[in-house]
Amino acid sequence: MLQAIGLTSAPRRDLPPAVDDLTFEARPGQLTALLGAPGSGRTTALRLMLELEPGRGVTYFRGRPLHELAHPAHEVGTLLGDVPGHPARTVRGQLKLMCAVAGVPVSRAEEMLEVVGLSGLADQRLGTLSLGMDRRLGLAAALLGDPHTLLLDEPAEGLSPRENAWLHGLLRGHAEHGGTVLCTFADPKEAARLADRVVTIDGGRLVADQDAGEFARTRLRPRVAVVTPHAARLGALVSREARAAHRSVEVVAEDGNHLSVYGSSCAEIGETAFRNGVLLHQLADEIGDTGPSVTVPPQERTSPPPGSHPPPLTRRPTRAPLRPLRYELRRFLGVRTTFLLAAGVLALSSFLAVLLARSGHTPQPRLLAAWPGLLPLPPAALGAGLFGALAFGDEYRYPALAADRGTVPRRLGLLGAKLVVTAAAALVIAALAVAVDYEALRLVYGAGVTGQPQEWLGLSAGWAGLTVGCAWAGLLAAGIFRATTAGLAAVLAVPVVVVPLLKKAVDGRSVRSVAGLPDRLRDLAWVRWPHALDHWLIAVLHLVAEPVGAALALSLTVLICAYLVTGLRARARW
Repeated sequence: MLQAIGLTSAPRRDLPPAVDDLTFEARPGQLTALLGAPGSGRTTALRLMLELEPGRGVTYFRGRPLHELAHPAHEVGTLLGDVPGHPARTVRGQLKLMCAVAGVPVSRAEEMLEVVGLSGLADQRLGTLSLGMDRRLGLAAALLGDPHTLLLDEPAEGLSPRENAWLHGLLRGHAEHGGTVLCTFADPKEAARLADRVVTIDGGRLVADQDAGEFARTRLRPRVAVVTPHAARLGALVSREARAAHRSVEVVAEDGNHLSVYGSSCAEIGETAFRNGVLLHQLADEIGDTGPSVTVPPQERTSPPPGSHPPPLTRRPTRAPLRPLRYELRRFLGVRTTFLLAAGVLALSSFLAVLLARSGHTPQPRLLAAWPGLLPLPPAALGAGLFGALAFGDEYRYPALAADRGTVPRRLGLLGAKLVVTAAAALVIAALAVAVDYEALRLVYGAGVTGQPQEWLGLSAGWAGLTVGCAWAGLLAAGIFRATTAGLAAVLAVPVVVVPLLKKAVDGRSVRSVAGLPDRLRDLAWVRWPHALDHWLIAVLHLVAEPVGAALALSLTVLICAYLVTGLRARARW
């Protein structure tokens, strides 16, 4: 059972709260409609239940609030608006991504594709889906965790009658299996036709909480819908005959040639039209809205227990994926951008390497890295930085984690997964760039141009450190500023801004040396490491001593601190 008690949104400037002391229940085994006109607070009420909006009140899902549920996706399935995700990702890829978020087996994605009828469109891109297919995908994502409760905001909006009937059957089946279904509606007729219980709100306040049959009797009334090219004449005839017979009949002129007649029947309207020679294009019985909302007696309303005080409802951060590494791998490999970017980096790197080799004056390490003096960074390092920037930048642009669009959790597990995946991608692109450049040089100029450089081990470590550092700088900056361009700007700022500043700060002759540092560190350490590791330690020190290495280390330290500070500030606001 879903119990919403005292839901009240945070007050708005010079305006009443969008939701004001809203209390109702949605029972298991039933489809409950939350009915209200646009602007009545329906969506805000759902967001308050999901703790996506600040305010007051509490919502219990089978006796427990959402923030106390260990795995919310197994208890609550939601559909708020469109499905957030990269438009180039496939339907199957998006559902597999959401499986990692919910912590369910990936086979669940294929099952849900069958349930919602998207098996034939599993390889379709999200950006090409119609509104109906997007709604089906949203329902599949909501059902991934096999939740007991479904919270759906206007799930039938924009659907065809056939798709609407399919949706009703799916939701009805979920309710018949003991689940709780709460949907928002704007059309009273649709709510009365589909729901078992109708909760009506207006201005954020509860107006009525009724059984669907009672709602239809008190809120809706029968009418005769007429379409005729002589609407004004027929309306006058029906009104005159009703006055003559002392019957209460109301004729309402709709748009165009439509009439709505209340208090009469199809037979009476048809006979009037036949007697007076009026042509009819349509004559049908319908259910119409009475207009103003009706108020239920106080004893029929659901209210919080006497003396209870709904607690403050704070906006809580979105939960990170339950399987962050698997999620990040699928996010990284699920779009064509990754492979197109890698191919572009390798092509540019090999082209620059061939051009640099023409002069014969470029040092071999820079030749294999395709790093001209005119460029601040080689193509592989720039590509690794862009990989890192996209890791968080696309997350904010196409959020796949949150029902609240645009919210990405700053959890250490998700950050760690992104750091691992971007570091691996940077190392792969660095190794491939050197291999492709080597083969391109051999192909164009012969084997005499290439060879194994001296101190290749230290150079390899420096190359790996440069690419991984660029990837992490782009990742952290994009996470702080929530934009891909900010991540790429941070990568370029290292050689363009930070390196010259460091050179200027340390400019001058050194009077002291750090020689013997490994031995002094061994004396301080509790564990005696082998002397063979001294070589690696000295190589690391040489890397850090280089201007680019020192600038990267400094930049990463600042970015990590800034990321942690912004994460703590975000939690404090929540």
